[in-house]
Amino acid sequence: MSKRVTENAVDFPASGEPSRRVVAVYEQPVVIRWTHWLIALATFVLIGSGLQIFLAFPSFGPKIPQLNLVHFPQGFHPLAAGSWIHQLSLGGWLAGGEMWHFTFMWIFAGSGLVYLVYHAISGRYKATLFVPKDVPGVWPMVKHYFFLRRRPPLAQQYNPLQKLAYTVAVALGIIALLSGLVLFNPVQFSWLAAIMGGFHYARIWHFSVMCALVLFIVGHVIMVAIHGWSNFMSMLTGWKKSPEYVAAGIEGKQIERG
Repeated sequence: MSKRVTENAVDFPASGEPSRRVVAVYEQPVVIRWTHWLIALATFVLIGSGLQIFLAFPSFGPKIPQLNLVHFPQGFHPLAAGSWIHQLSLGGWLAGGEMWHFTFMWIFAGSGLVYLVYHAISGRYKATLFVPKDVPGVWPMVKHYFFLRRRPPLAQQYNPLQKLAYTVAVALGIIALLSGLVLFNPVQFSWLAAIMGGFHYARIWHFSVMCALVLFIVGHVIMVAIHGWSNFMSMLTGWKKSPEYVAAGIEGKQIERG
């Protein structure tokens, strides 16, 4: 078997067989794959350990006097001991939750920083950042996913709705980190606490961002399942077989096998 190498492709002609072409695009560089999985792992640990920390004082008001922003009737509190929320927490008790949380927050921050710097230096942000010109394409994708309408032609690696989701997720991650720094050291970051409305409001910001990230994760997993196995494999190997946007002339490293 011989092969022909070009700038972007390697051709493997098959002897005695009808010509058959399979195209694979190198979508996910190794830096993106490693940071993606590290951020995913850190996020799950931070959510579980964060719940454990929150359960030590499940209130958004000052401790003395006790002032809850949300009041639940007695006997119906979702955070009562033994509830399903407790089963999702990580750490066993307050100090254990803090140990997990303060360890993995640095993994989250470091991986996120590498992820953003790589996007900026490589120019990859152009494929993932949601910009004003993407706005008209959001509603057609919403209709496709939620109302089972025809899918608009895909002319780039990520459709406008995906770009919106990824851009929002990055913003949520930054807010989570900044509000977390306030909770981690409220004296040193008192200026940041003031911007957020005070320490107690920083807790609300932090908890709200966690809820939003949970919704993003659920939607992200559903979208990966809908779009097929090749999307998941591309985040493991870097390569995706026969993506739709290749036909539209999107550049990428390709393997053509005959």
